[in-house]
Amino acid sequence: MNTLTFRRATNDDIPALLELVTNAYRGEASRAGWTTEADLIDGQRIDADLLHADLDRPDSLVILAERGVDLVGCAHIAKDLGDTAYFGMFAVRPTGQSQGDGTRILVEAERLAVAEWGSTVMIMTVIGLRDALIAFYERRGYRRTGVRKPFHVDTRFGVPRRDDLHLEVLEKGLHRG
Repeated sequence: MNTLTFRRATNDDIPALLELVTNAYRGEASRAGWTTEADLIDGQRIDADLLHADLDRPDSLVILAERGVDLVGCAHIAKDLGDTAYFGMFAVRPTGQSQGDGTRILVEAERLAVAEWGSTVMIMTVIGLRDALIAFYERRGYRRTGVRKPFHVDTRFGVPRRDDLHLEVLEKGLHRG
């Protein structure tokens, strides 16, 4: 079975989401994929309290991508200012990366942002040193805005291993219908 199905996450999905996101970005397990941040950041990528908050707040949803009963990936989208939506917490199981699942999850997130909130723009922040990841988004129509933000000081998102980390804001115009 190769078909991906999508559904909205619930609080019951939090343990599986924590495992997926951590394995996609941190520690040795993340090195099986190309999205690892293990050389840049130590510690967790997200915690249960942050996931609860994302799931419970209005105009926010976490999308799960499943193949059969297996959780393959996830993303979080939230209504931002005006007609803008924010995209984040994007993760694909490391052993399943580079197979098109990430692109399908991103496309579904964009579709939902338009359908749910009428969004015409999607924004995201990406660690500025992640050239391959930024290139992935650029190939899918995102562009650098020139806006740079400091990396999080909240250790719930991890502990930087370098002093030169910053976030770059990317955006893409979305089309309705």
